Amino acid sequence: MKVLYVVLDGASDGFNAPRRVLDYAYKPNIDSLASTCLSGLMYPVGPGIAPESDVAVMSLLGYDPQVYYTGRGPLEALGAGIVFSEGCVAFRANFATVDRGTLRIIDRRVGRSLSSWEARELAKALDGMSLSGGKARAVFKATVGHRAVLVLECEGLRLSARVSNSDPAYERRGLISVALKTFENKIVEVKPLEETVEAELAAELANEFIFRALEILEEHDVNKLREARGLPKANAVLLRDAGDRKPPAEPISEKFGLKFTAIAEMPVEVGIARALSMNVESVDVEAYASKPQLLEAEAFKTLKALESSDAIYVHLKGPDEPGHDGDFEGKVRAVEDIDRYFFKTVLDKLDFQNTLVIVTSDHSTPWNLKAHSDDPVPVMLSHSRLGEKRWRFSELEFREGSLGLIDAGYKLLPMVVKVLRDLS
Repeated sequence: MKVLYVVLDGASDGFNAPRRVLDYAYKPNIDSLASTCLSGLMYPVGPGIAPESDVAVMSLLGYDPQVYYTGRGPLEALGAGIVFSEGCVAFRANFATVDRGTLRIIDRRVGRSLSSWEARELAKALDGMSLSGGKARAVFKATVGHRAVLVLECEGLRLSARVSNSDPAYERRGLISVALKTFENKIVEVKPLEETVEAELAAELANEFIFRALEILEEHDVNKLREARGLPKANAVLLRDAGDRKPPAEPISEKFGLKFTAIAEMPVEVGIARALSMNVESVDVEAYASKPQLLEAEAFKTLKALESSDAIYVHLKGPDEPGHDGDFEGKVRAVEDIDRYFFKTVLDKLDFQNTLVIVTSDHSTPWNLKAHSDDPVPVMLSHSRLGEKRWRFSELEFREGSLGLIDAGYKLLPMVVKVLRDLS
């Protein structure tokens, strides 16, 4: 018996949106799976937590974030192929557009218009930056679009990740960052969150990097060309989710007795897969001319991986971005594209008798909020021998499902293993 585990990034809208995408979108292939399933709702991390994808994905893969999560930065570094050693501090970074005089953030993602090529050129100007009079160094690498990774290294000294974010949209609570509903939209100073030399030094180096990056990026040729074309400048770097060690996680194959392969677009999901010793099939988003082509390629990778692995984890990014942009119609199209180009391609060739299909979201991104929320997400386990008959994959439809309300995502895979045994 195989497992196909598909996560639709940010597809859920929770229960307070005036219209919910999963009710509105035409998605016959996903909905067909609901006709023979076990269904319910699930808090990806826990009640009251509006999680980022990284902590949510770790939870959905069966690892309690309170035990295993060490910050997003190390996961991004692993995904980007940066050699990361304990004693350094890694941050998730975003290129952003700011007003230089006030540090007010005009667009925290550069209008989603920054190409990966432009980002790589900008990153070259920041990579290797000497800090603290030559005692420390910044390793900076652009990944996809506006996204990047920063690693701070200090010669002969350890750094602590117990520092705050410069990105005001996310607040650190322990090692987890939580999306805020309201905040002052300007770069904030990174501060130590504990009274140690290691944390104070990490905050000092991060702030030095941020302000020197402002000067370098403002005058960069890439930004001069963007300004001439009427595009927003990528003239700042926002930092969040520091970490100073890799997750202390046992391999997922040992934890659940299943050989896993991950198919993922973004460095953070690739990093999580590597941290959990999964086989990784990363997807080069820029190699495809359109979203349909990308989704079909991911579908064929999935079918190929099912031949040699017991469980395939697929993370599809599409719905999250229009959710953040407040674009209801765009989010509907993203879900419909996933249904038409990924699910139809897979389901047309899938061995249903020998495959358990799991579909869920890593978090809700309600289009009316333009941010992640703490709502539970729909989850279903689909197989021809499972008895519930639901009309569609949606929040309301699954509210009375037999799985009930799962209070933490890391409890899902143990349930899946039990269902597998019952089906085998």
